[in-house]
Amino acid sequence: MGSADIVPGVSGGTIALITGIYERLIYAISRIRFSFLKPLLKGNLSDFKERLIEEIDFELFIPLALGIGIAFITLAKVISYLLDTQTAYTFSFFLGLILASAYILYTKLGKFNLRLLIITLIGIILSYVFVGLNPIATNHSLIVIFISGLIAICAMILPGISGSFLLLLLGQYQYMLNALNSRNLIEIFVFCIGAAIGILGFSKLLNYLLERYESSTMAFLIGIMVGTLRLPINQITTNNGSWFICILLALIAFAIIIALEKKFKKE
Repeated sequence: MGSADIVPGVSGGTIALITGIYERLIYAISRIRFSFLKPLLKGNLSDFKERLIEEIDFELFIPLALGIGIAFITLAKVISYLLDTQTAYTFSFFLGLILASAYILYTKLGKFNLRLLIITLIGIILSYVFVGLNPIATNHSLIVIFISGLIAICAMILPGISGSFLLLLLGQYQYMLNALNSRNLIEIFVFCIGAAIGILGFSKLLNYLLERYESSTMAFLIGIMVGTLRLPINQITTNNGSWFICILLALIAFAIIIALEKKFKKE
């Protein structure tokens, strides 16, 4: 998930879906209500510990957070280098990842009907227009970084919507990559606080939608994923690169995601 979240156009939520932890993740986040703080404030440590263990899925969050954190730290420089020096080839790989993710979501829909087709088309149109927007010129103040974290994390847990791409539109993507590379702890901390607040609120809405309107939500996400293909296609066509290599990289990326999905589905 960390590897996916750090690249524009790919969603960590998609990886969570492929690996089979998505519903558990959304449910685990949505049930955090901080009720364990009340006994802590009263000095009742035993009750605090009991409620903390009951409310937070540590068996999920600890290894997941470690994996995402390590990926962010180790891959930030690699992604920056590839985007600067191998733009067409990097986005060709992203294109394959997005196509495979959309296909996997489609296979999970079950019966596809006219209503779901219309919802998918709405998602395609909205995301296609959204991707066409120019990056918003903003400063890099702490309040802007906080808001960016708040917005981006909501996309990062959705299959098909790239939080990194939203950061790109907000003008914060390259800046936050540099902050990771230079270990700027204040800006990283402020971004993480915004992300934490955003994910706690948004996960409840997402959990509700998945419980009540799963097929419609998935159809809309498929549309969003297809519409966002405008970004990698534009980058591939406007940057010099061998078409053969571009197609080959897209096929490799597609095959990797399909193989992952089959492996985790079997397990």
